[in-house]
Amino acid sequence: MCNLETEGTKYACGHYAITRKLRKIDCNLDTCIHSRRHHMPCYNCDYHEKFLGPDAKETVTAYSKDFCDQCSVWYKSRR
Repeated sequence: MCNLETEGTKYACGHYAITRKLRKIDCNLDTCIHSRRHHMPCYNCDYHEKFLGPDAKETVTAYSKDFCDQCSVWYKSRR
């Protein structure tokens, strides 16, 4: 599973939102669709790893006193 090094914003709710992807760390597996070793065209992609792993490195570049977009919607619907 490939991973990313990212920069982003940390919100008051605790969530981290990516604002910039700095680098991809390749897992070098031909069964991961994000890897440079994955064969294209691929006829079995339904069975292969489609998601990136957790960020290998998260650099917080900004802090927000607000909730992230998803939490704002959730909290507003609870009122």
